[in-house]
Amino acid sequence: MTKKPDISTKANVEHMVMSFYESLLTEESMKPMFAHINFEKHMPHMVAFWSFVLLDEAGYTTNVFDKHVNLGIKKEHFNTWLAHFENTVNSHFEGEKAELAKQRASLIAYTFEKKLTALGKL
Repeated sequence: MTKKPDISTKANVEHMVMSFYESLLTEESMKPMFAHINFEKHMPHMVAFWSFVLLDEAGYTTNVFDKHVNLGIKKEHFNTWLAHFENTVNSHFEGEKAELAKQRASLIAYTFEKKLTALGKL
């Protein structure tokens, strides 16, 4: 059995992000939230965010929560998002950074859910 790579390069991050959204957008419940997104334009921002989180790359300065606050996220979307994220990482990567990606995704989901609840948006 061949060992999967860890997430160690920007190319790995790009592969993770693209694979994640390909998977996530198979969910009918998730499609409406992303219908207005130009993924070709948005992808470099998502890659920059995860490169910052996982590879300590400088350059991402946007408030990621503010970008998501008005997407119409519902409570049930968090489990779907997280399941697709974890499945994507587990399918393509293994190692310290892969584990960190899943931990950070879980923390992001938790934080977003708490903030959206506090704002009365959930």
